[in-house]
Amino acid sequence: MSPIDRRLLIHMNWFLLGLAAMLFFVGVLNLYSASGFRLEQGMSVSSFYQKQLIWGLMGFAGMITFMLFDYRHLRTIAWPLFWVTVILLACVPVIGKTIYGARRWLDLGFFNFQPSEMAKITILVIGAKILSRSSDPLNIKNLAYVVGVGLIPAGMVIAQPDLGSGLNILLILGGMILYRGLTPKLFKTLAVVGPCLIPLGWLFMHDYQKRRVISFMNPASDPLGAGYHIIQSEIAIGSGRVWGKGFLGGTQSQLRFLPEKHTDFAIAVFGEEWGFAGAMALLSLFCVFLYQMVVTAREAKDLFGSYLAAGVFFYFFWQILINMGMVLGLMPVVGIPLPFISYGGSGTVVNLCLVGLVLNVSMRRYVFKQG
Repeated sequence: MSPIDRRLLIHMNWFLLGLAAMLFFVGVLNLYSASGFRLEQGMSVSSFYQKQLIWGLMGFAGMITFMLFDYRHLRTIAWPLFWVTVILLACVPVIGKTIYGARRWLDLGFFNFQPSEMAKITILVIGAKILSRSSDPLNIKNLAYVVGVGLIPAGMVIAQPDLGSGLNILLILGGMILYRGLTPKLFKTLAVVGPCLIPLGWLFMHDYQKRRVISFMNPASDPLGAGYHIIQSEIAIGSGRVWGKGFLGGTQSQLRFLPEKHTDFAIAVFGEEWGFAGAMALLSLFCVFLYQMVVTAREAKDLFGSYLAAGVFFYFFWQILINMGMVLGLMPVVGIPLPFISYGGSGTVVNLCLVGLVLNVSMRRYVFKQG
């Protein structure tokens, strides 16, 4: 190994790597419990957590791949990556595979690929490229340009329909924009006008999405329909009390009252089994994980790397906040999984690849090379 390679490894954020691995294996352990009695669709008792381990191996391989190249090279492929993503998203309505009533996947034979997950990586790269052109606060013209670029993949994802992932793409870009900064006048204008535009989103929502919002306001209005998920999730978490019922001891999850316990509501399984103390420990682990990304964004030696790390931070931040919020009944159910804890092939691989991207930025913070 050459001296430069050894130096890169020395400067890598090993703590962040350890936190990602710890969160992943906590998720596998939780998934083992959540899938204990799930036998639908011909899947064996252990198939979910075993498949998650396989996805994890692929994800860690992707993480290493994302660490090997100099992240500055992403600037040159930002636009080709953007248009490839748009083409893949355009293929979904035409040849996409329908799972659980939604057409969001492309069948590649050996696995189902979800282009919306790729769109999240794309928005990070293209957003960092556009925003790193200057360090000055954004004016209305530049803001309209970067938002217009983000609306293309976000709109295509929302049309699938996948409101959760589409909003996540916009939230990631919005976080990067705030990290970059706006002119004071523009910030004040958006602070006033922005909230007034939110109700207009109701006009573009599907009926089932509107029912979710109504059930969020009053879950008891449809306890066996749209409000069922929230009610059962609150019962599961509340029954865990302080110390929980113990591993494999959750009645709501093991007796299959809790829906989507391996995906969107995986944290409810964890809360029931490990209680308030365990949930706070997991939340603390996520907070330290996110803080390490903030450190990397601050220490990056170029704007592009800083915005990349900041974008990955917002990618995880919004998913953690929204998922935990909807599981606790504080936000509507929008179908956003909890990183590392929820089951999902494309999501797991993307999560670990993005951690690799942040590690890439951290290990090259002392390497001065024009990208």
